[in-house]
Amino acid sequence: MKSDYDIIVVGAGPAGSMAARFAAEKGVSVLMLEKDRDVGYPVRCGEAVSKAGVSEFIEPDEKWISSHINNFALISPDGTEATIEFGDAGYVLERRIFDYELAKTAAKAGAEILTRAYVNGLLFENGVVSGVKYEYRGEQKQLSAKIVIAADGVESRVGRWAGLRTFTDFREMECCVQITASNINVEKNTLYFYFGQNVAPGGYFWIFPKSNNAANIGLGVSGMVGKKKSALSFLNNFMSNNFPDSPILTSIAGGVPSSITLEKISGPGIMLVGDAARQVNPLSGGGIASGMIGGSIAGRIAGEAILRNNLSHILSYDKEWHNRLGKRHEIFERIKNGIYNFSDDKFNKIAQSFNSIPKDKRTLGRLFTTALLNQPSLLVDIAKVFII
Repeated sequence: MKSDYDIIVVGAGPAGSMAARFAAEKGVSVLMLEKDRDVGYPVRCGEAVSKAGVSEFIEPDEKWISSHINNFALISPDGTEATIEFGDAGYVLERRIFDYELAKTAAKAGAEILTRAYVNGLLFENGVVSGVKYEYRGEQKQLSAKIVIAADGVESRVGRWAGLRTFTDFREMECCVQITASNINVEKNTLYFYFGQNVAPGGYFWIFPKSNNAANIGLGVSGMVGKKKSALSFLNNFMSNNFPDSPILTSIAGGVPSSITLEKISGPGIMLVGDAARQVNPLSGGGIASGMIGGSIAGRIAGEAILRNNLSHILSYDKEWHNRLGKRHEIFERIKNGIYNFSDDKFNKIAQSFNSIPKDKRTLGRLFTTALLNQPSLLVDIAKVFII
């Protein structure tokens, strides 16, 4: 390894790998550091993603596709199921394999990758980030870089060390828990979303089918709800009532940012991508595709900054992200606030009303229009996302 690089990326998730790849494609020197021993492990994700979201960056491959999805089913508190057919809409992934393949695209572009490298500090020169400190095989080391890209997750210590405000109020965090269970008898091409006070107040419950009769089953509730009753208790109740004899293969828990992008996602020598920048869709909590988009923008701009010998160019990243997805996420945030606090009776009426629409005319836009029929200001937001 060299002692200095043009760009160092901290974290080898989808956002980090795209940042490393798109920077390396500019012909600059890039190193990606991953604290775990394997890229893609452990998996902390529901693993559902749109086909368009991944196809922009990697050719779909059956080795990392667990299920092909073309239906969404929304189940109201009284059990009414409203289904939307999307065609070939998305996948449930095998994230261990998927993340590994994304990292390989970064390596193919010329990025170096080092695992088991735990970044525990930053280097500064005249107040500007100039590299990283890290522990590797029990030894403390450091590397210089012109730009550091933080892809180190929602807690983003790297961003905080650089002086960016990465704090998220607990009211804007979803308390999430998920298991992967076997012997789950659901349609393999359908994502299931449950709503209601008994399953996921202030959020939603999901079943995402995987191969071999397995499924990711979990929920996210608002931080306010999580303070009073744990997400795990809602999950345990659901499993007891619906799948009492299904073996549990894995379990994970953690916080998911359910907010708009951080106010600043770049600064002198530093850029934030993915969860670290809060590039998660605040309505769905999904962050794979949006993180990849954020990473690709950051990586390209960082590479351009090196080639132009103009490091201040990275400050254009905030605006470019905002124009690509940030504005849309702000709309999703307003729609979320209009939906997730509905009463059970309201959810029941929405499902019943939606089922009265012919199947060939059911769209996600129509669903949100049905849900927010008496909230004109939010109908304008829906038009901006789904119609205009």
